[in-house]
Amino acid sequence: MTDTLNPVIPYIEGDGIGPEIWQATQSVVDAAVASAYQRERKIKWLEILAGEKAFKQTGNWLPDETIAAIKEHKIAIKGPLTTPIGEGFRSLNVTLRQELDLYACVRPVRYFEGVPSPLKEPEKTDMTIFRENTEDVYAGIEFAKDSPEVKKLLDFLTDELAVTKVRFPATSALGIKPISEEGSERLISAAMDYAIEQGKTRVTIIHKGNIMKFTEGGFKNWGYELIEKKYPQAFTMNQYKKITAESGSDKAEQALSEAKKAAKIIVDDVIADNFLQQILLYPEKYQVVATTNLNGDYISDALAAQVGGIGISPGANINYQTGHAIFEATHGTAPDIAGKGWANPCSLLLSAVMMLDHLGWFEASQKIMQAVEQALLEKKMTHDFAQMLAIDELSTTAFAEFLINSIG
Repeated sequence: MTDTLNPVIPYIEGDGIGPEIWQATQSVVDAAVASAYQRERKIKWLEILAGEKAFKQTGNWLPDETIAAIKEHKIAIKGPLTTPIGEGFRSLNVTLRQELDLYACVRPVRYFEGVPSPLKEPEKTDMTIFRENTEDVYAGIEFAKDSPEVKKLLDFLTDELAVTKVRFPATSALGIKPISEEGSERLISAAMDYAIEQGKTRVTIIHKGNIMKFTEGGFKNWGYELIEKKYPQAFTMNQYKKITAESGSDKAEQALSEAKKAAKIIVDDVIADNFLQQILLYPEKYQVVATTNLNGDYISDALAAQVGGIGISPGANINYQTGHAIFEATHGTAPDIAGKGWANPCSLLLSAVMMLDHLGWFEASQKIMQAVEQALLEKKMTHDFAQMLAIDELSTTAFAEFLINSIG
């Protein structure tokens, strides 16, 4: 994007409710940009194809031209895309992340007053998840039961590595879980850089290293090593344990107290299953979270449920080294409600807010955020929230119009 005042930003409408929420999002974003900058800035939207629309028009679910456009323009935004379960092509979302090496899935989770939540105090949940996006089981290295590949892999495991723990080898499908030092470090660096930029005081590494000691355990250990080497503004619980072992717990407590007084970022780690408990009991303890791919999938959706669901949860997939980024709705295509005007555009719209922040267009992003806060506080809601609260609902279009009127 060479024109910083009039950038070309590719968009993918998405499948199911995608076109509805995209139309609402585009209209609100355009209104906010026009209002914030007196029409001196404008986004030039460029439609690119993926999913069902792409297949119908080109015979390809993800055309090469789509990847090329995102590579050229750096930033894109997309609605939800269809992925069949258990058969057919792999997730288009995962494919886009891997093709563009969008290694950081960034999911800010916060509560908006007025939104129905299963928690008594949902406002205590306010954290940002950094989920590694390209490794772990999502690398897609798996082989079907009874396939020649499984037989070869089983033979290798048995004959070359003396593995005896495949319980039912004759009926097993097999997958491989790669987690690398390089991949872990760049994700955790992104989380640390974000924490510093946002003035946060706590970063937590989530892992299952108590069981998977070399993959998930490696993620934790490489993270601590990186932080202790690269980030002097941090104090890790790994350092705390070392001081305890060498000089006693009193010295370690003193070091921790001094780190807090110096406003250092305290970095700790939590086992993934325990963390899922902690975010219900003490969500206010956590600010920035760095975790592996599969753990991040579970954690992101669990946290979204605490503040009202994934219908209001934004997300971005970013490569901080190349500058490529895709901002996206975090929910599915919901084909059962497509065309009814029931769809909540907030997930995509708040992802667009993240995109504007990424551009440095903070004035426009704040206008949208304030309008969304006002709408939800005044109970101006789409079908999903309205039926839960037994109030009158706004259509997707009417909700967008309310936001535009609020922006002015």
